[in-house]
Amino acid sequence: MSRRIVLSSAAAVLVLGGAGAFALAQDEDRPISLANSTARYTPPGHNQDGSLTFTTDVTTSEGLKDLKVLAWPADNATFAKNGLTEKDMAEVESATCESTGKDTARCTYRITGPAAGVENGTWYVATLATAKNGDTVLDPKTSTFTVG
Repeated sequence: MSRRIVLSSAAAVLVLGGAGAFALAQDEDRPISLANSTARYTPPGHNQDGSLTFTTDVTTSEGLKDLKVLAWPADNATFAKNGLTEKDMAEVESATCESTGKDTARCTYRITGPAAGVENGTWYVATLATAKNGDTVLDPKTSTFTVG
């Protein structure tokens, strides 16, 4: 075998092996991400409570452990000034999540009840996604909706 063929073959193996390792590393190290997030507020009507429904697709190669959800008014002085923290999200309710693929889950949060205490104006939906390995992503404004 000529030296040129041996060197070309070795170079091809290195390039293909490196590309495969890069693709595998990219697949394993994908951070948590949210997509297709929507919030829908329905005001109370005659003999029916109001409701908020929030849905999102969560992708993480580590597997999703939990998605916390909090709706908050844009004029909330504390969150608007200081920002929302993971500590603020610790005690809020979780969405219900179902796997939709290898690394993706569709999460839905729904709350119904009387409109007491719900202010007119712009509201945000904050989310705290936690992967099974403990990685977290906090997004204080995952989605927006309007009351009134």
